[in-house]
Amino acid sequence: MDNKVDKMDNIEILKETPTELEIKIEDESHGVCNALRHILMEDENVEYAVYNIDHPLTGKPVMTIKTTGSNPKEALKKAAEKLKSDSLDFKQLIEDNL
Repeated sequence: MDNKVDKMDNIEILKETPTELEIKIEDESHGVCNALRHILMEDENVEYAVYNIDHPLTGKPVMTIKTTGSNPKEALKKAAEKLKSDSLDFKQLIEDNL
């Protein structure tokens, strides 16, 4: 699937190999990308996770995930689920204390 562009909602796959995934994420900012990157780097199977936004006003984040042999899509899905869970926990904490 390398060099094939595949679109899913607001994620565009730019490059995919068995151990590397490069995606463009529409309508997101540093906040979500940095949080995902941080969670991905906690995964022992992730060699590196980086993102770049070419222009702060018009650029779209491009994230690259490189694994040590595991499926990078699965690592991304796992990180997204953790981010969702952490966000819901934080929301509940705010609601309980305000």
